[in-house]
Amino acid sequence: MCTQNMKKPEQILLIGVIGGNTCDKPVCNLAYRIGEYIAQLKAVLVCGGMGGVMEAACRGAVEHDGLTIGILPGNDPGEANPYVKIPIVTGMGIGRNILIARTAKVLIAIDGKYGTLSEIAYALQLGKPVIALQPWIDVPGIIKVKTPEEAIQRIKKDWLKA
Repeated sequence: MCTQNMKKPEQILLIGVIGGNTCDKPVCNLAYRIGEYIAQLKAVLVCGGMGGVMEAACRGAVEHDGLTIGILPGNDPGEANPYVKIPIVTGMGIGRNILIARTAKVLIAIDGKYGTLSEIAYALQLGKPVIALQPWIDVPGIIKVKTPEEAIQRIKKDWLKA
């Protein structure tokens, strides 16, 4: 059988990275490092596919041979940041936030504002864990961490299958 060595889809860890469409350099650097670590885990990064935190995380993943999926708000795959390898157009605007939360097994929230808050809320309602790095608001149920390394260590410990 030609699929003997392929991983089953449920064995591939999909990690959502959520955050603002714009960000300052320190937040951008955190997101980049998260993307780098996701690639090193051989996980797939799922995000909203636009700028800011999403672009920085995707760049970190792609520059370390990782795979990125962008679930886009519009109808044009060309709207994705240049580091999205698989653009998924939805035409749903901010309604696409539920798809990001539904798709990822675990989400990492970095900074952000109301769009990020909606993704956090959807994820928590769906029973998905949310790790928050520099959250701008305190949300009950999130797992707060101080560094990208701490976020990835938590994922390795709790959600990465051997």
